[in-house]
Amino acid sequence: MARVESRDLAKADPTTSLAQAFDRVRATTEALCAPLALEDFVVQSMPDASPAKWHLAHTTWFFEQFILKPHVRGYRSAHPRYDYLFNSYYQSVGPMHERPRRGLLTRPTVAEVMEYRSRIDDHMRALLESEVDPQIAALTELGLNHEQQHQELLLTDLKHLFSCNPLLPAYRPRNGSTAASVSTPMRFYTFDGGLVHIGATNDDGFVFDNETPRHTVYVEPFALANRLVTNGEYAEFIRDGGYQRADVWLSDGWATVTQEGWTRPLYWSEGLDAEFTLHGLQPLDPAAPVCHLSYYEADAFARWAGARLPTEAEWEIAAATAPVRGNFLESDLLHPQPADGTLHDESQVRQLFGDVWEWTASPYAPYPGYRPPPGALGEYNGKFMCNQLVLRGGSCATPRSHIRATYRNFFYPHARWQFMGVRLARDA
Repeated sequence: MARVESRDLAKADPTTSLAQAFDRVRATTEALCAPLALEDFVVQSMPDASPAKWHLAHTTWFFEQFILKPHVRGYRSAHPRYDYLFNSYYQSVGPMHERPRRGLLTRPTVAEVMEYRSRIDDHMRALLESEVDPQIAALTELGLNHEQQHQELLLTDLKHLFSCNPLLPAYRPRNGSTAASVSTPMRFYTFDGGLVHIGATNDDGFVFDNETPRHTVYVEPFALANRLVTNGEYAEFIRDGGYQRADVWLSDGWATVTQEGWTRPLYWSEGLDAEFTLHGLQPLDPAAPVCHLSYYEADAFARWAGARLPTEAEWEIAAATAPVRGNFLESDLLHPQPADGTLHDESQVRQLFGDVWEWTASPYAPYPGYRPPPGALGEYNGKFMCNQLVLRGGSCATPRSHIRATYRNFFYPHARWQFMGVRLARDA
């Protein structure tokens, strides 16, 4: 991903122009594709995932569709059918190729998609190197943050793809030591309840519409674990018959476990001693955060542990004053890491950002007073506010510049292929 350390890609660092931020993000997406063979770009491993080639094209189409076409006089589309092939879910833009069939698009070729990116990049640079209209600047920031989302999806989709191959190929070799690590003891840090403000304002720099408006909520006193749940702790749940005990599962969760035959997290070996990673099959580190869990699994573990999942308000209260630092894409590790055991303040809540997205108990719903933006971009977030759960904090595949305490990710409760994990909470 782009090595932009600011939360606001263009404005927080006065030496970084919007054009430079554009170049960094676009170049990072292509750098993430550097380890791939040509055959890796086209295959789609499941309906929820997309081929790498499609990610490259769709993020390019976003700039063409929402900036170049409506704002550049005389602009001509790169291809008359790209609107159909590379639209994702913008119904107001027009019909689109079915998502589960994206892996059938052997044409346009990878080379043609890269030519498409280059063409759109040239037009965008010409637009951004002159005095930029505020509306175009705002749309460009949205497009860059959209592309950063797809950079993470690109990696998680490739991980799922490679896991389906009996050869278990690595996306790339592992960096760093493989020495066994030691778990930091789990402790619970208590927070006062009361009336608190959560959510973002328009003065906070770039934020997505679903993070607004800032509003007041009442929260009872609560306690939050000082770190994420580890592989070793989750293995104890499995060995205690966690996947055979209906009493710790939500009804829908138990139905899913039964139907899908789940017995362990996605990518774990049957022996519970190895897991598939972007570096291939690796020994399971008992001290590292467990990841690739569905909401159902996270919730069942919390019940088994005599705890619960935090609400998104509780999570945001804990994260509001915490520095945004951790194991992000820029760490170049591409896998969750054990909690830092060198901190002296044992009450400090760690791993709030990076490593794994943390499931919350909160349904993905609009904040009070929320209104989706007008036009097609109003379809970006608002229309998905049903039957999904909120996750917070980012992951080892999230760019540091992309995340913040108010960021709301969301997935269906059965989803597992993202870097999703667990932090425990309790009533105080």
